[in-house]
This record gives sequence, C-alpha cells and structure tokens, in this order.
Amino acid sequence: MFEIAVEETFAAGHALRGYQGKCENVHGHNYKVRVVMTGERLDHIGLVYDFVELKKRMEEVIRRIDHRFLNDVPPFTELNPSAENIAKYFYDELSRRLAASANGARLREVTIFETDTTTATYRP
Repeated sequence: MFEIAVEETFAAGHALRGYQGKCENVHGHNYKVRVVMTGERLDHIGLVYDFVELKKRMEEVIRRIDHRFLNDVPPFTELNPSAENIAKYFYDELSRRLAASANGARLREVTIFETDTTTATYRP
C-alpha cells in the first residue's frame, strides 16, 4: 500500500457552543490540515495521486473558510465547529472534489491541527 500526504494552513475563528470554559468565547486558530490518500498501485508515471491536483482541491475547501468566523459558515451555523467536525467537513468536501484515479487511489483520512499539540482526525 502506498500513502501520500499534503498539508496546508488556514486561519479562522470560532466559538464552541455549549462548552463550559474559555473555548466557548470567540477565539481563533492558525489551523493546519493534513490530507492522506492511499493506493495499492501507482499510475503510469509512478504516482498515487498528483500532489498539485490534491493541493488545488484542498485550496477550494480552504478558500471558503479561511479568515472567517466558522460559526457563520454552513454547516457550522448548526454544527459545532470543533476540530473533529472540521476534519469531517474537510473529508466530505474533498471526497466530492477529488477526481477518480485510474489506479484506485482514495482519500484515507483528514487531520486538523488546531494547535501544534492538539489534533483531530476523521477517517470513515
């Protein structure tokens, strides 16, 4: 099995509804998102998936939330903008955007780094 990963960053604010502590207040993070794809074989030029293409798709998702207050951006108007929910949001959005590859590469997981020492990962 082959595995590739790409990381990008974005900044956003949020407030955790119902949280009993300081994170219920409006605050922000410099997030990092790590996307992992896997494949059992490589394509005709030796790639699991094109890094450039993957970064483009990630940027499409990031553009919608970068420098925004997440609580005002659907689905986070209803869904709490926790790192866990942001990871699943990225997974769902990328799943729809990634073109099928001839070699069967697939999105494996998305990890959100809320800080340098705290992460949340979603994998179906």
